[in-house]
Amino acid sequence: MIEIHNSLTGRKAPLETLEPGHVRMYVCGMTVYDYCHVGHARSLVVFDVVRRYLRHRGYRVTHVRNVTDIDDNIIQRAAKNGESVTALTTRFTAAMHEDCAALGVEPPEHEPRATAYVPEIVRMIEALIEKGYAYLADGDVLYSVGKFAGYGRLSGKKLADLRAGARVEVGEHKLDPLDFVLWKAAKPGEPSWPSPWGAGRPGWHIECSAMSVALLGPHFDIHGGGMDLKFPHHENEIAQTCAACGTPFVNVWMHNGFVNVNAEKMSKSLGNFFTVREVLPRLRPEVLRAFVLGSHYRGPINYSDENLRQADAALERLYGSLRGVAPATAAAGGEASRRFEAAMDDDFNTPEALAVLQALARDLNVAKGAGKAAEAAALAAELRALGGVLGILGLEAEAWLKTRPAKPLDEAGEGADARPEPAEIEAGIAARTAARQARDFRESDRIRDDLARRGVLLEDGPQGTSWRYR
Repeated sequence: MIEIHNSLTGRKAPLETLEPGHVRMYVCGMTVYDYCHVGHARSLVVFDVVRRYLRHRGYRVTHVRNVTDIDDNIIQRAAKNGESVTALTTRFTAAMHEDCAALGVEPPEHEPRATAYVPEIVRMIEALIEKGYAYLADGDVLYSVGKFAGYGRLSGKKLADLRAGARVEVGEHKLDPLDFVLWKAAKPGEPSWPSPWGAGRPGWHIECSAMSVALLGPHFDIHGGGMDLKFPHHENEIAQTCAACGTPFVNVWMHNGFVNVNAEKMSKSLGNFFTVREVLPRLRPEVLRAFVLGSHYRGPINYSDENLRQADAALERLYGSLRGVAPATAAAGGEASRRFEAAMDDDFNTPEALAVLQALARDLNVAKGAGKAAEAAALAAELRALGGVLGILGLEAEAWLKTRPAKPLDEAGEGADARPEPAEIEAGIAARTAARQARDFRESDRIRDDLARRGVLLEDGPQGTSWRYR
C-alpha cells in the first residue's frame, strides 16, 4: 500500500484513487522565459519518479504538466530581447524538452499551454462572477478571497495575519488587499484575447485551475509542485476551482523541497541558480538525477560539487557491479525488490530505495567473485529493473564507465580537461601490458600512475585490464 504525505493534512495516508487503478496527477510546470535551473530539474525528476513508480505498482497514470506561456515575466523578457512572446516561449519550451530528455524525464500524457486554454479560463471566470466569488474592477476581474471560507488551509495561513502584512498598490482597485487577479485588462503592446470584460489576458493562478479541470476533471487524485508554489499559487487554485465547480478539488497535495546553494534557495530572483545546460557538461546527466534522488523529495538539498561527486561515485558502484555480467532475460522479484517497494511505498523514499540498490550491487559483486554466473545474471537483471523504476542504470556499464563529461568535476580542481580519450587509454594499456611482460614493472607502474593522475583507473582481472574514468 502506497502512503503519501499530504501537504493539506500534514500527514501520510494510503493512496486511495477516485477511480480504481487510475491516478490522475497534475504538476505545475515551467514558466518558459529562461532555461531550466537545477531547482526546476528537481521537480521534474521527482514527479517523473512518482509517475514511474505508480506505473510499476500497476496503476494507470494520467500525468498533466503544464507550460505557462503567458505572464508578466514572459512579456518583460520578450520586450527586453526585442522578440515576440511566441518566439520566446517556443524557444524555451524546446530547450526545456531538451533538458528533460537529457535527465531521462519522460513526457507527460498532456502538456497544456496556457494560451491554448483561454476559452476554458474565461468560462471559469464567468462562473466565479456568477457565483459571487469574483468582481470587475477597472477592466480587471479579481477574486474575492474573503468569500471563500477555506482560504489558507493548505498553507496554514490565516486571513487576519495575511491582511496585517498586505497593502494595496497604487492604481489597484481591490476591495480587499488579499484579492488577486483572474483577468488583466489589455495594455498597449501586450498580447491579449477577447473576453466579456474586454480584451486582456489571464492571471497566472486561474490558468492552472482551468487546465487541470479541462484535462482531469474538477476533482482528481494528486497535485504536485515545488514548495514555493504552496502559497499563494496552490492556495489560490483551491479557492478558484472549488468555488467555480462546487466540488472538492484535489485529494493529495505533494510539494518537493528547495535546492539550496549556501543555505539559500536556488532561484532566478536571487541570481544564485545554475541552469541544467550549464551543469551537464561537467558530469554525466544521470549523475544529476541521482543527486536529486539521493535526498527525500520533501526536504531541502544542497547543491555542491562534493554532493555531485558523491552521486557520481554511487552510480559508479552500481554500474561497476553490472560490468561483465549479461543480465537474465527476466528480473525475478527477490528480497531486494520487496525492500525497494517498501521504501518507495513509504512516501517515495528514494534515498532508502537507492540504499537497497547498493546492497544489491554488493551481492552481485560477491556472486561475480565466486563465479556464480546464473546468480549474478539474476541479480543484475533485478538491479537493472529496479534502477529503471528510478530512471537510472539505463546504459550499458561499459558505456557509462567510459563516458567522459566535457568539463568533468575534478577533485584537485585542476587538470580535469586533460583526461585522455579512449584511444590513448587503450594504447597506454597495451604499453603497460608489454612492460609487464618484459618485467619492466617501473614502467608499468609509471603508465598506471600517469593514467590515474589524469582521471583513469585501471582494473586488472582474469580477462585482462579494463578501465574507467574516475
